[in-house]
Amino acid sequence: MPEIAVGAQVFDVVFHPNRPIVYTGLLTGHIKAFSYNDQGSPQSLFSLRPSKRSCRGLSINGDGSTLYAVGKSKALSVIDTATQSIDIRSGAHDCAINRVKSLTSWMVATGDDDGTVKLWDPRQREAAKTYTQHFDYISDFLWLPDKKQLVSTSGDGTLSVMDIRAKKPEPIAHSEDQEDELLSIVAIKGQSKILVGTQLGVISVFNRNKGWADCVDRIPGHPLSVDALCNIPDVPGVDAPSTVLTGSSDGFVRAVQILPTKLLGVVADHGEFPIERIAVGEGVGQSDEMGSDAGRSDRKVKPSVDADSEAESEEALSRPKRWWVGSVGHDDTLRMTDLEGFFRETAAEAMSKAALNSDVDDEDSEEEWGGLSGADDDDVQTSTLAKADTDDNESGDEGGTKPEDHEGEDGEEEEQEDEVKAHNKKRKRSEKDSIKKPKKGKKEQVPIDRSFFDGL
Repeated sequence: MPEIAVGAQVFDVVFHPNRPIVYTGLLTGHIKAFSYNDQGSPQSLFSLRPSKRSCRGLSINGDGSTLYAVGKSKALSVIDTATQSIDIRSGAHDCAINRVKSLTSWMVATGDDDGTVKLWDPRQREAAKTYTQHFDYISDFLWLPDKKQLVSTSGDGTLSVMDIRAKKPEPIAHSEDQEDELLSIVAIKGQSKILVGTQLGVISVFNRNKGWADCVDRIPGHPLSVDALCNIPDVPGVDAPSTVLTGSSDGFVRAVQILPTKLLGVVADHGEFPIERIAVGEGVGQSDEMGSDAGRSDRKVKPSVDADSEAESEEALSRPKRWWVGSVGHDDTLRMTDLEGFFRETAAEAMSKAALNSDVDDEDSEEEWGGLSGADDDDVQTSTLAKADTDDNESGDEGGTKPEDHEGEDGEEEEQEDEVKAHNKKRKRSEKDSIKKPKKGKKEQVPIDRSFFDGL
């Protein structure tokens, strides 16, 4: 599993939509870009610092030409990914901005710690619309292009739906209080169902056809909060429209199939560091951006060289795509995981277990035929497997956060430490406060096999 050391805690990660480039937003305010080859080996492209305060959120537009960054500085930074030029809209919000989402080529959404949502036209300096239906921090956004609707989740326990075409800055729907912090959101099954990750580790399921007032199902299983949710692309042998990646505070990135619910495996393990964000990007070879600096220094390039470069680029694009999962926790490392490789290994392990079980059944049949019970041996084997599962659970449940040390001036270090403490306090409330009684009238929980997370 390739790992990219970025030098500071990572708050967000996004991939270029059609090139093997990944962007990270750091606690120090830096935005670092890396290209990677077909093996996931990284190479630094550029490092920018629009602000000395932390960069909490990143988003990239559809063609990858513009990167949007927000953070504690209360500003919206618009970055040209080709020239690295920065256009800063200072004072975009009255408090720290927690999330940003590129909706269309002419619309960007931002959400801050006070629950304010603003829509921006990148061509204008002022916000186009301002929504104030939430009273706690905005944790995530979901864009529904078929209806031109933006869904926001909040720490106040509700989600709201905004039609960006409406003239009045008011939501068209606002859910009931779910009595838990809503931390992440993603759409599945052709955007007909919406999954929302919560602080208690429950995934709430909303059905668009039945309205947004309340969830229709609740899927328990995660031992700690579900801080990140991410769709997966089409992968052979996998039901992509019903499968998501989940990031939890226990440090695991899991692949989970929803409705029917099934744990497919652990994609990445960040140890004791809670998962902050997950993204999926494609890679078909080394990025042509890696040689861009040399190209800028020598503008006089022979036509034959340009033709060869174009031919190589076309050949790279014609090769089969390779999907990478980028996950970040409360550490200074970006982990890259080969998504197709993970599913191949999972399928191979499942086949091996099935073959092993078949061999065990054959041996038991032979012993019974020969007048031997074999019960003792089978009991010993069963107890051994149970003990192994218990050991795996004990080793996988260990978690915690470590303080991060960052170089710089004393003032910046103190501010960064305060930022980490505030961020963790906001996102990870105490266990005593998070344990709440079920809401009266809630829908029944989806029956889940108790072995849903066995072996983790």
